[in-house]
Amino acid sequence: MITIKSKSEIELMKEACKLTGLLYKELEKHIKPGISTYELDKIAEKFMRAHGASPAQKGYNPEIKGVPPFPCAICASINDEVIHGIPSKRAILKEGDILSIDTVVYKNGFNGDAARTFIVGKSKSKEDERLLEITKQAFFEGIKYAIKGNRVGDISHAIGQFVEKNGYSVVREFQGHGIGRQMHEDPGIPNYGKAGKGARLEPGMTLAIEPMVIMGKPDILELDDGWTIITEDGTPAAHYENTILITEKEPEILTLL
Repeated sequence: MITIKSKSEIELMKEACKLTGLLYKELEKHIKPGISTYELDKIAEKFMRAHGASPAQKGYNPEIKGVPPFPCAICASINDEVIHGIPSKRAILKEGDILSIDTVVYKNGFNGDAARTFIVGKSKSKEDERLLEITKQAFFEGIKYAIKGNRVGDISHAIGQFVEKNGYSVVREFQGHGIGRQMHEDPGIPNYGKAGKGARLEPGMTLAIEPMVIMGKPDILELDDGWTIITEDGTPAAHYENTILITEKEPEILTLL
């Protein structure tokens, strides 16, 4: 069921989303060679709780047999890890690593969801830099169509076409989603698809749009931890996400400061 948020609910949700954006500004200060993803996770959780919020994904239970609840406040995925990487003391960032962080901040009964990809220190290549640029731009290409009266498929189609036109692949097994009181709500928002298909967009809908882009082929694998998704061909991946609000006019990006 798609939920349309009231004006008062949107105001509460904006607080959670603003805090999500502020969290990335804080994390960016600490993303340097030599720090572990475990340390970044602790910084993130401390920041959230200091601002009266909590990490929505910590303890998240996918209700899949044999898969434990997610143990951390952030997902931290390095290089060929696409999404859902589990922070670890052994995962020490190195110069030129590609680090994707995805997190959901819960405050006032609502969730703010965003993901960012960083190059640690100096990049190894212009190719890595371009991967990040195309992934980010894919989000903005998609939300050009996130307007009243359009359909979810219009967003999906725009993202997929842009990524593939630039020689990269989108992940097809995972997608964006509605968001609000729950971290994952309807509708699902794939990063590929046909224009004119899917749910119609209405003012008051809040959506997490999140291109997940692979430099090489689209095939992915899941590690034995039940969470971490990697590229099958070992090429790097990037992830960029914001929570947006459908309005009477242009979409409003709630997690971008």
